Amino acid sequence: MKHSEKELMALKEEVSQMWKLVLSQLQKTKQAFLNRDIEIAREIISREKRVDAFELKIDCDCENYIALFNPVAIDLRLVLSLIKISSKLERIADFCEGIARHVIEKDSIGADTELFEELQLEKMFDTLISMLSDSFVMLESENTKMSGRILSKDDEVDNLYHNSIGILTDYLHKKPEDIRSGLKMIVLIRKLERIGDHCNNIVEDIVFYVDAKVLKHS
Repeated sequence: MKHSEKELMALKEEVSQMWKLVLSQLQKTKQAFLNRDIEIAREIISREKRVDAFELKIDCDCENYIALFNPVAIDLRLVLSLIKISSKLERIADFCEGIARHVIEKDSIGADTELFEELQLEKMFDTLISMLSDSFVMLESENTKMSGRILSKDDEVDNLYHNSIGILTDYLHKKPEDIRSGLKMIVLIRKLERIGDHCNNIVEDIVFYVDAKVLKHS
């Protein structure tokens, strides 16, 4: 195996390690939020620095690879995709940290089981975890046939987000004393919707790498 190929495999492995960490952050965010678990929320916040460090190292290593080996064709597409993917993973982790901080805040809406069920927040989390997990498999296997299934899940997340606005509006009509925390809840659900968008973008990056096709804005 050429030295350049070993370096490329090392880059891919770095992104894989970062991906597993961010997936774990998302899974823990679900636990922290649905169970109002402050200890897990604090763990998520403390691990955010590791995600940031991964992104900085991957950026640096990818730039060095381009400078040293002057890659072309599929190798260049892979390196460019890894840079973009690590950036989106870092943004997903940022949203997880934001939700964890929401759990710790005292004026957030408590674990209102009936409201949470109506908002289908557990389903929203599970769909996002599935999207992030499946896109990881897609990169590892280089099987872009999975892309359509993953992208369709983002439509589910979008629908849940749009439905949540009406549900929360009705809830706050009945409980106007919760307006401040209700507005924060809308912001939180918006963070979940944005995680779905970033998963979508990651799928587009993988399709660009494997098939040399640009799905963005299509």
